[in-house]
Order: sequence, then C-alpha cells, then structure tokens
Amino acid sequence: MSINIVIPEKIAKKARELGLDIEALVLELLVERLPLDPKEEVMLHLELSRKYLEEGEKLIDRDVVQASEKLYKAVEEAVKAFAKHLNMKEILARVKERGRWTVTDLERVVRVSAKRIDRDILIGWGEANYLHVWGFHEAKLDAEAVRTRLPYIKRTIETLEKVVSL
Repeated sequence: MSINIVIPEKIAKKARELGLDIEALVLELLVERLPLDPKEEVMLHLELSRKYLEEGEKLIDRDVVQASEKLYKAVEEAVKAFAKHLNMKEILARVKERGRWTVTDLERVVRVSAKRIDRDILIGWGEANYLHVWGFHEAKLDAEAVRTRLPYIKRTIETLEKVVSL
C-alpha cells in the first residue's frame, strides 16, 4: 500500500533548496515515531531498497536521470538497514539528533559493513554514489553506463537480504 501526500509548493521548494529528500524525510520521521523494533526497521529499509531497485531498473531505458537516482536510493536504504542490523549506535544517534542522514554517515556505515559483512558493499556503494553524482545531479550518463553498474547495486541488496535472513 502506498499513500500520496500533498506538500505545499513553498515547503517543497524550500526542501529542494536545502537538498532535502522529502520522501526520505517523511519515512525517517514515521520510522522514528512508530513503535518498531530494530528488526522491523531493517526490514522496512530492505523493502524500500527493493522498491527503488525495481523502479530504477524499469527506468533505465526511459529516464536515465531518474533511474540513476532510484538505484542510488536502493543502495542508500540498504546502507541504512546495515546500520540498524549492525546496531551502529553512535551513527544512528547522530542521525536521530540531526533528523537526517548525511553522506558522511552513510560512508561510515559502508566502511564498517564492508569490514564486518562483505567488501562488495563498498563497491556497490561506490557505484551507486557514481550514479547519484554523474547520472542524477550531472545527468552525464547514458543507459549503458547505468546498466553496467546495476549488478553491483543488486549484489549489495542481495547481501543485505542474506544477512537479515540468517
């Protein structure tokens, strides 16, 4: 089930100016306010990761810019799930205090996850971040460049699926 929320244009514009992802912000606020246990939070991030992966994959031949961002978001959600799964209290506390994730937070989670789980997480994050910068923000990539990175994105999510199913 999904719900559409109407955001007043002034708020949406201000959020864009600040570089905030409204969907991610709303989801983080809901997760913070709902009485979810850590396993439920991990599974929520995994579900979002799969959703973004599916959406991104479908967009590769139609809208490379949006495909790049969706695939980045797929890995970003996986990284958040790794943080919860590995109980990275210090990072999670900073995120909660700040009210949002930063690239620095995500990068730290990736480094720890790569050491403790699988180094391919670092590769998947690097490819996703490349898509975020060069495919989404700079709009310099073509469909083949995105498709080439897709297996690394998938592998990161598959790693998360294996880890949380243990």
